[in-house]
Amino acid sequence: MATSVRMKHPTSGLTKTGYIGFSWTTLLFGFFPALFRGDYITFIGGFVITFIIALVTLGFGAFLIHIIWAFMYNKYFTSRLCERGYVFDDLALLNETAAQAMGIDNR
Repeated sequence: MATSVRMKHPTSGLTKTGYIGFSWTTLLFGFFPALFRGDYITFIGGFVITFIIALVTLGFGAFLIHIIWAFMYNKYFTSRLCERGYVFDDLALLNETAAQAMGIDNR
């Protein structure tokens, strides 16, 4: 189960929710969670790649992609937020847990 952590951009003050852990929504709905989170490039790229692989493998490859991507997507999304300047802005223990899961220094 994924854990949500609030993230804040220090300059603009915008807040977003980052996630760590396994993504059940990605497993069940493919790349649509990326679309709902506003991660349009990931949605389009993932959808196109999955569609092509599904055509080549008669659908079996798409199933495997969804399983693998479910393990990777939350960390990928949260790391992209960190790259854009967002920092963890939740409870101290949750911030530390998220930073350790992401492999970053949260000081």
